[in-house]
Amino acid sequence: MELAQPRDLGQDLALGKRRHNELCRQKRVFNARNRIVGGDTEAWDIQVRDQKIKEATEKARHETFAAEMRHNDKITCILEGRERRDKRSLCKAINDFQQSFQRPETRREFDLSDPLALKKDLPARQSDNDIRNTISGMQKFMGEDLNFRERKKFQEEQNREWSLQQQREWEDARAHQRCAEDLYLKTRLQFDETAKHLQNLESATRKAVCVAVKEFNKSQATESLERKIQEKKQEQEDNVAEISNLLHGDLLSENPQQAASSFGPHRVVPDRWKGMTQEQLEQIRLVQKQQIQEKLRLQEEERQRDMDWDRRRVQMARAALLLERQQRRQQRDLRRALDCNNLSLAKEQRLQKKHMEEICTNEPTEDYFTQFNTRSR
Repeated sequence: MELAQPRDLGQDLALGKRRHNELCRQKRVFNARNRIVGGDTEAWDIQVRDQKIKEATEKARHETFAAEMRHNDKITCILEGRERRDKRSLCKAINDFQQSFQRPETRREFDLSDPLALKKDLPARQSDNDIRNTISGMQKFMGEDLNFRERKKFQEEQNREWSLQQQREWEDARAHQRCAEDLYLKTRLQFDETAKHLQNLESATRKAVCVAVKEFNKSQATESLERKIQEKKQEQEDNVAEISNLLHGDLLSENPQQAASSFGPHRVVPDRWKGMTQEQLEQIRLVQKQQIQEKLRLQEEERQRDMDWDRRRVQMARAALLLERQQRRQQRDLRRALDCNNLSLAKEQRLQKKHMEEICTNEPTEDYFTQFNTRSR
């Protein structure tokens, strides 16, 4: 048996490595999914596996932390319960000690907060002349003396006397009021009589005044009527004089000299001017006729000018139409020449294709197409 030399082994190893790399490259190149996506699926699978391992590790770490937190919570609950029991025991011991050795009666200041101090104390005073009833002590007030019954009886008698006195005063006041009412009634009747007398006097005076006013109005009306008659007569005389002046004056006689102005012969006074003379009117009509003839001449010249422009516009439109028709004929001729040229070129292409089909008789088979894409290079 022939042994392999180290050199042959190295060459075989390099050849096998190249073949393996070529196969791996062909898998990557000829795999349509990897070629279209354009990514390394193996690297992606490794990343997904690493991510899952990382998530599992993180989940295990969180579960460990949660278990540790639950354990710590249990220990905290046990310690809190023990602390509550210790506080309760301490409070109970303090209360027992206070009940046994710190009673309120044993305190030095108990007399200041003793609830039975008032029952144990002496009364505020034993009589009205007690030496403890000082002014600043405020133990004796009006109505709180020991002879209360006698003082009350005396006050009732005094109130009865006051009531009788008020009754007498009230009766006297009623009598005075009746007297005042009678006096007021008498005075009122006297005032009514006086008012009635004054009213009668006022009526008589008013009647006399009305009669005097009526007479005065009659005299005023008579004077007013006479004054109106006199004014009407004077107005008629003035109207007659005015009419006479107008009839004989220069206004109605239409004297042209009265409208002459002092500023020149071409100026007139508007409020006196009666219109133009016949010579002036004839001169104005002559000027108007000249203006009308001049306007007709200008209109005829404008009409001739418009006709010239219309004729030129028609000629230019006709020339443009002829030019457009000529351009269309040229384009039609060019299109026909181009169509003929295209037909000749198509005929030549068909002949050339037929000649190539006669010359090239070797058609490709399936083996010709399968020799492609067999290597990755």
